[in-house]
Amino acid sequence: MSRLIVVSNRVAAPADVKGRAGGLAVALKDALAEHGGVWFGWSGKVAGKTPVKPALTQVGPITYATIDLSRKHYNEYYNGFANRTLWPLFHYRLDLTAFSQQNYSGYLQVNTIFAEKLKRLIKSEDLIWIHDYHLIPMGEELRRAGVTQRMGFFLHTPFPAMEILTALPGHESLIRSLCAYDVVGFQTENDLRAFLDYIVNEAGGGIMGNHLIHAFGHTLRVEIFPIGIDTEDFVRAGQKEIHSAGEKIMRGRPDGFSWIIGVDRLDYSKGLVERFQSFSRLLEAHPAYRRRVALLQIAPPSRSEVPEYREIRRTLEAESGHINGRFAEFDWVPINYLNKSYTRQDLAGFYRASRIGLVTPLRDGMNLVAKEYVAAQNPEDPGVLVLSRFAGAARELETALIVNPFDFEGVADAIARGLEMPLEERRSRWAAMMEGLRANTLTTWRDKFLDTLANAPYEA
Repeated sequence: MSRLIVVSNRVAAPADVKGRAGGLAVALKDALAEHGGVWFGWSGKVAGKTPVKPALTQVGPITYATIDLSRKHYNEYYNGFANRTLWPLFHYRLDLTAFSQQNYSGYLQVNTIFAEKLKRLIKSEDLIWIHDYHLIPMGEELRRAGVTQRMGFFLHTPFPAMEILTALPGHESLIRSLCAYDVVGFQTENDLRAFLDYIVNEAGGGIMGNHLIHAFGHTLRVEIFPIGIDTEDFVRAGQKEIHSAGEKIMRGRPDGFSWIIGVDRLDYSKGLVERFQSFSRLLEAHPAYRRRVALLQIAPPSRSEVPEYREIRRTLEAESGHINGRFAEFDWVPINYLNKSYTRQDLAGFYRASRIGLVTPLRDGMNLVAKEYVAAQNPEDPGVLVLSRFAGAARELETALIVNPFDFEGVADAIARGLEMPLEERRSRWAAMMEGLRANTLTTWRDKFLDTLANAPYEA
């Protein structure tokens, strides 16, 4: 395969190891190490001004090319348009979507700067793979700069229905940019359907068959590439962490006690307030579970400079305090709410020790926690996954207990069902999910996208 150029909002530091870097970062590093190439994007640092040249670090066949952002660009591109406009809009939260022409201008400026800096590093046979909503316009900016190499784009978030998307001022310009790529990948059938609806009914484009569409003067390939995890890595991690301190503490409860676990970045899209309320309904409707179950909710803070994220943290602190104040006993706390990060190895141990994996986002592109929870289970005595129908993972993990996170009583009943589920049913449901996880790993996802890009229709 040709040399690979990966572009993402943040570039994983070369020194990161599996315990720190996410699975996606590891998969992309592996592809770059195999084929050689460049990983380009924001350094994660805010400087006095955006530098003229990217910083280059060579590690084996991989060149890490990173750019600091000025405070102005950071506020407008990242905190502003990306995370106060596109993120809530793509997660169907029009009530939280803030549009600012200044932020949009900063978003376009950063994409233009990135394209200008990257162009100098591209060779004639390179494949270019750009990731996520932060960088939608970058492909079009590269085309304007004269880059003709094959370019693909993968959207990790949901793609909103046309009626939601058209509420965004300048939506046509954004989708025109998306159509500058040769391949655009989505997580689920729902996302692809929403995109095609826009192309046909708003953009006046056409569906040509064989996953090809024509819009804004360009022919491109659009497909579903549901992202996976390193399944066997999590299987091994779950087995390894059997004797970890965390799991020993979790298992050191009396017989008949069960943990329920949720692991989410602190974000309003994850349905954490609704999850706490559903757990409260469980304790109300099924008082026999009081002192017999506890919810461990791990929610590391993120985007703390964005007002909506500060507000969701305050709301969750108040909600967990209210529930604990209402139900707790001197030797039992219903909700253990932790605002800190854990390594993937630690999480594997927590997953394995928990009878219920509670994954209830209000909207999610995929949600890899659901897959990690399943992979970390003990095959002889697996837990039960309670999964929102609005997570992309629900299209693959069909034998989970699928719930509507807005239906608090329904979620509470599903938790109760999972707690009482017979062993043979738990094993059967788990085995069906594991079959899918082993068939569609993170490596499978990566290789399928890159193979599709390498063989896509080419308009040089």
